[in-house]
This record gives sequence, C-alpha cells and structure tokens, in this order.
Amino acid sequence: MSVSIRLARGGAKKRPYYRIVVANSRAPRDGAFIEKIGSYNPLLAKDDANRVVLDTERAKHWLSVGAQPTDRVARFLDAAGVLERAARNNPKKAEPGDKAKERAEERAEKLKAAEEAAKAPVEEPAVEEAAAEEAPAAEAAAEETTEA
Repeated sequence: MSVSIRLARGGAKKRPYYRIVVANSRAPRDGAFIEKIGSYNPLLAKDDANRVVLDTERAKHWLSVGAQPTDRVARFLDAAGVLERAARNNPKKAEPGDKAKERAEERAEKLKAAEEAAKAPVEEPAVEEAAAEEAPAAEAAAEETTEA
C-alpha cells in the first residue's frame, strides 16, 4: 500500500477549502483518508497565518514511514521547514511550440510580402501621375501654337 500526503477538497462551489490528509494513493481525492494533518484555505491572504495550518510532527512521522507528498503539499512542507524541496528549472517553459513557430514564420512572410507589395505600387503611380501632368501641359502648348 502506497501512502500519499495530499489535498482533499471541501467547501462550497467557488469557495474552496482543503484538508491536508494522509491517504491511500488509490483512494478517491475526497474519499477515505488515514489522518488529517492540516488545512489550506486559498481564500485567505497569502500572509495570513491561518492560510496553511499544518501539524509538522505528524507530517515528519508520515514522511519517515514513506508517504509521498504531492507537489502542492511539498511546497507547504518546504515553507514549514519539514521537507527540502528541490528548485525546478525549465528554461524552455516560455518557448512557443513547433506549430506556433511555423505560424509566426508564415505571418512574417505574409507581412514582408505585403510591405513589398505596398512599396512597389506607391512608386509606380507617382510616375504615372507625373506623365499624366505632362500630357495636358503638352496639349495646352500644342493648342497655343495652333492659335497663334
């Protein structure tokens, strides 16, 4: 039988309250447990003393007989000084996935193509407008020469 130290949820809907319990790892989350060793109320302020209440002596006992704490309970035990929790480092945590990288590359290519397309027509109409302005001037000059 493997034993774990974990949270069992209580409280009303949208008002969570947790008991820190020692239970058989195969038992349901909120089901039968061996012993209650504390409580956790996430609705209280982080600096409130009653946010996490833990019987450290019983926690030490259960750890000594092989109980495995969950990640969240391990944080509580580390804060209480009962268990040393190794710091985790995941440098790739914020790096986007392969699909997101592909989408970003496609977006960059489309943006680059749109910028090039926007630059090219801007230059061409300026040349056409200049030619269009010269043509009426030439027609006006031709009319003056015929009148005179």
